[in-house]
Amino acid sequence: MIARTLAMQPVAALAALAVLAGCSKTPEPTAEESPKTKTTTPASTGAAGSKTEKTEKTEKERPPPQRRKVSAKPVAEVKPSEDDPVKGKWTLEDATKGLPPGKTLTASIETDLGTLSCKLFDDKAPITVANFVGLARGIRPWKTPEGKWEKKPAYDGTIFHRIIQGFMIQGGDAKKNGTGEAGYVIPDEVWEDGSHDRPGLLCMANRGKNTNSAQFFITDAAAFHLDNGYTIFGECGPEELVHKLAGVEVKG
Repeated sequence: MIARTLAMQPVAALAALAVLAGCSKTPEPTAEESPKTKTTTPASTGAAGSKTEKTEKTEKERPPPQRRKVSAKPVAEVKPSEDDPVKGKWTLEDATKGLPPGKTLTASIETDLGTLSCKLFDDKAPITVANFVGLARGIRPWKTPEGKWEKKPAYDGTIFHRIIQGFMIQGGDAKKNGTGEAGYVIPDEVWEDGSHDRPGLLCMANRGKNTNSAQFFITDAAAFHLDNGYTIFGECGPEELVHKLAGVEVKG
């Protein structure tokens, strides 16, 4: 549910999760690779007295991730979808119409394991928040998996279709398999010092620059390698529930 210090009724994120294989998905964001251990076995030369030796070589341990400098970027103009009923014009005022006035815009994400309460950063990422709120409330038109433009809650009944413990949980896809979008895209909103520096950050998933649509993710840990490339538009808690959701086993 979203509201100003109350809430709207959007995302029903399920704890019974599944990842379907063989589809063209939105693969990002990706986790950084962990340091690896290599085992090498030199081949025997076959000469008298020679023998095969097995040695273990461990790569130098990678230093802990470092926070990067994040500078605000100009918001790009994106071409609206030709069949978008609102032609890409959707504001925070449109998205919050009818909500009680207040200073804090929040969203509640109901899951089988509990409810996440998310503070939305409408002062930092107004375009993204307007899009998220509009989709969640069912007042921003979007293209359904059947190819029809409709005004209905886009996140109800969706799942966290992609989970990487220690990194993030991703959801917001009406198709529930990572291939769904809203029929349009919105630009990146990278703001000054907006760093993926802790768990619980609510961010947009994308396929590259300025390809945000409906899918979002919540960080399960700091992910500095995502800085400057993904829009952070809120923060969700309690942190314990984020970690619990990130620990749900998925089937592939």
